[in-house]
Amino acid sequence: MIKTYTGITNIIGDIAELDATGVAFGELALITNPSGESTLAQVIRIDREKVSLQVFAGTKGLSTQATVRFMGHPMQVRFSDQLLGRVFTGSGAPMDGKPPLESAPAVEIAGPSVNPVRRVVPANFIETRIPMIDLFNPLVESQKLPIFSEAGEPFNELLARIGLQAKADIIIFGGIGLKFDEYIFFRRTFENGGVMDRTVMFVHTAADPVVERLLVPDLALACAEQFGIRGKRVLVLLTDMTAFADALKEISVAMEQVPSNLGFPGSLYSDLASRYEKAVDFQEAGSITVLAVTTMPGGDVTHPVPDNTGYITEGQYYLKNGVINPFGSLSRLKQLVIGKVTREDHNSVMNSMIRLYARALESKKKISMGFEKTETDEKYLQYGDLFEQRFMDLKVDIPLNQALDYGWQTMAECFSPQEVNIKRDILEKYWPKSTSEASAES
Repeated sequence: MIKTYTGITNIIGDIAELDATGVAFGELALITNPSGESTLAQVIRIDREKVSLQVFAGTKGLSTQATVRFMGHPMQVRFSDQLLGRVFTGSGAPMDGKPPLESAPAVEIAGPSVNPVRRVVPANFIETRIPMIDLFNPLVESQKLPIFSEAGEPFNELLARIGLQAKADIIIFGGIGLKFDEYIFFRRTFENGGVMDRTVMFVHTAADPVVERLLVPDLALACAEQFGIRGKRVLVLLTDMTAFADALKEISVAMEQVPSNLGFPGSLYSDLASRYEKAVDFQEAGSITVLAVTTMPGGDVTHPVPDNTGYITEGQYYLKNGVINPFGSLSRLKQLVIGKVTREDHNSVMNSMIRLYARALESKKKISMGFEKTETDEKYLQYGDLFEQRFMDLKVDIPLNQALDYGWQTMAECFSPQEVNIKRDILEKYWPKSTSEASAES
């Protein structure tokens, strides 16, 4: 039932308050100034007859004599296959110059996640052609993983590359607090890479109202759910969830809520989890995989946003000094696909290469402290250099099986078979044969 009220009693930041009855939490409202200008808002708190509205476009210029019309339903997004190739704002309005999808059915956003009983155990590998992901921490379909990064790292470039190269039917991009040139970068990358026709973009730029940041993940995930239940493998890319959390903090302060750690609301964990838990593999349908950038202020992994995120998600990719750090990164679901979906030698190559690289770093540290370099150190240092060039460099673009072959080749160039600590049956099958051995067999 649509209800209309005239008069706003209080405006605090981007929050408008009025007296109203019979409205629901999360309900959408249309606020219209006496001049005729309108903006959308959403109910975020109800205290008896006192209703607080979060105004999406901000309260600048909002009159206390404005008319508030409650719509009787929460925020919705229009859904159809015509969304593909389109770009929308953080409030769902077109920003690509094309008309809105007024005839498409409306879908409510920010609904509950899928019942765990109805979920399928993840079992499919998503190849990205990035060795530090595919070889050492594979991305599993329906997984939720953040990219932990500091400001200045190429996290947007990494996210865009995954969007271009990952095997997915649909890509849904959610940009939160982007600079305009960052938005242009993503759009041009997807267009030039030939994936824009299967991509939907929801973009909030730094010039847009702060509160619209809160809508972007919900809009993106609501669309992802609709594509997923229609049998599509959907990859959701979000950047930056720290900007999303900062918007939560700003709203919390405006509502005078009791702050938690560093001023963030006590509901931060639940607010983040309700978005990440949308990642799912539907029974007899498609899937939703979520990759989200989380920047760490000052590189502090104990900051409330990455700290809470780490408890929710199934690992992380740790981007530092321009590369994916193999020791700070983790994919907790990788054992579901390694050696089962991927090649049988995957687990052996992965474990041995990481162990040898750790020893290479130890040798480098020992020599920097003034210890004498040994013949063994020379082997590890050579291996460490090759590992960084062939696998850690983000410019490397190779499929998984080729990365595994390079792994064997790299180990063989630096060590004997006995030094890599791999089972004999795997070693005999995959260890590169020298030219003389190959000639003798032929």
